Amino acid sequence: MVAMYSFLYALSIPAIALGSGYPTLPEWHPPGVGDVRAPCPMLNSLANHGYLPHSGKGITLNITIDALGEALNINAELANFLHSEAVTTNPTPNATTFDLDHLSRHNILEHDASLSRADYYWTEDSHSFNQSVFDETRSYWKGPIIDINEAAAARNARVHTSNTTNPTFAMSELGDAFSVGETAAYIIVLGNGTSGTVRKSVVEYLFENEKLPAAVGWTRSQDVIDFEALISTMDRLRNATGAPSVGARRVGMHSVPRL
Repeated sequence: MVAMYSFLYALSIPAIALGSGYPTLPEWHPPGVGDVRAPCPMLNSLANHGYLPHSGKGITLNITIDALGEALNINAELANFLHSEAVTTNPTPNATTFDLDHLSRHNILEHDASLSRADYYWTEDSHSFNQSVFDETRSYWKGPIIDINEAAAARNARVHTSNTTNPTFAMSELGDAFSVGETAAYIIVLGNGTSGTVRKSVVEYLFENEKLPAAVGWTRSQDVIDFEALISTMDRLRNATGAPSVGARRVGMHSVPRL
């Protein structure tokens, strides 16, 4: 989720009700002095809304499970897995927590060919939003609805551009899996995992503002988001490009190549 993290910050707005039976969205505040953020627009949004610590620091397993569940309806099993991966970026041995800026450490989970960040080679800054990079990504989203084919094409274009322009380009199996997972995540979290579609305005709003996109009509998924939803969408993205599917490579749920 993986990928899955400077942005154009919108002004803070009053809390917005997301819909019947859903709690009021917490107020949004941009990061302040001493706060840290990640290469992931969704995690940054959750910190800006206070689901994760606004400082971006000291994120525990319980905080991760509660934040992803309350804000996005991601189940505890998937949240636990994502936390365990994030902890691997903490430079402290045997850590059980992580800070959002730990996720920017190059070639652990963070990878080249981001949808919205420049490669580390160019700026040594993989956490800040890059409008030019994102403009390339969204140029493949031709209409108001992004489908699986367009999402896959955008991700593949970013890999091609990075591979042909960055002399140190690298994409490990883990990085590749997180890259596909990040594209799958914006579809199932912001859109409809069953149809494999998502409104372009919702995705653009999240990336460009690091704010949950309630202002443009997004509501939290009514369906619980679990491993199967994520892996199924990743497989559909790979099938759109003829790449081997995640499901075909796994023996059990947790033998996905660390996602």
